[in-house]
Amino acid sequence: MPGAPTAESPLPAGSEDGSGRRHWGLWITAGIGGTLVALYAVVTPFVVPALRRVCLPFVPATSAQIENVLKMLQGRRGSVVDIGSGDGRIVIAAAKRGFEAVGYELNPWLVWYSRYRAWRDGVHHNAKFYISDLWKVSFSRYTNVVVFGVPQMMPELEKKLKEELECNARIIACRFPFPCWIPDHTTGEGIDTVWAYDLKHSGGFEARSLKITPERES
Repeated sequence: MPGAPTAESPLPAGSEDGSGRRHWGLWITAGIGGTLVALYAVVTPFVVPALRRVCLPFVPATSAQIENVLKMLQGRRGSVVDIGSGDGRIVIAAAKRGFEAVGYELNPWLVWYSRYRAWRDGVHHNAKFYISDLWKVSFSRYTNVVVFGVPQMMPELEKKLKEELECNARIIACRFPFPCWIPDHTTGEGIDTVWAYDLKHSGGFEARSLKITPERES
C-alpha cells in the first residue's frame, strides 16, 4: 500500500538515542540504588547501639585511652576481658602485652573485623572475640575487666560485676566512672580518663555507696 513503511524503513529520528538514554538512566539508577543499599548494610552495624538495654553506640578508643588502660594493667596477671569490645583495639593491645584477652561484643560485624585485625597483627591465639550480650555473660573467670560504658548502664553493671568477680579482680572503667565505687587509681584527663577499682576493697566500696545513696522508707 502506498505510504506503508517497509522493513527497510528507518526509525524516526532520535528514537534510537531516546531508547539508549532510557537504558542508561535505568542502569545508573540501579547502580546508585545498589550502592546505597550496600553502604547501608556495611555502615549501619558499626554505628547502631551495640547493646540493646542501653544506648551504647560504637565509638573507637583513642590512642591515649588505650595507653591509659595498659598503664592500669601493668603488674597485673591473669586474663583480660573487654566488655563491649568494639573493633578490638583494647583486646589486641592487651594481647600484645602478653595477656590472654577476650572481647564480648553484640555487633557481629565488629566481632568479625576484630578477629581479622587480631589475625593481621599476629595475636589471634591470645585475642578472642565473641558475639554476645554482656548481660548474659558471666565474667567470673576474669581478673581484669575493661569497660567502655555510658552512665545509664554503670549502676546495674556495678552490681553485676561485684556479684560475679573474685576479690583479686580489677575493673578498669573508661570515659565514665562507676557511680558508687571509689577508684583506687586514676590516670588521664577529660575523655581519656581511666579509673581502676580493686575488688579486694569491695567492703569499703559498699559502705561508701550506702552513705552516698541511703534508702529511706516513704
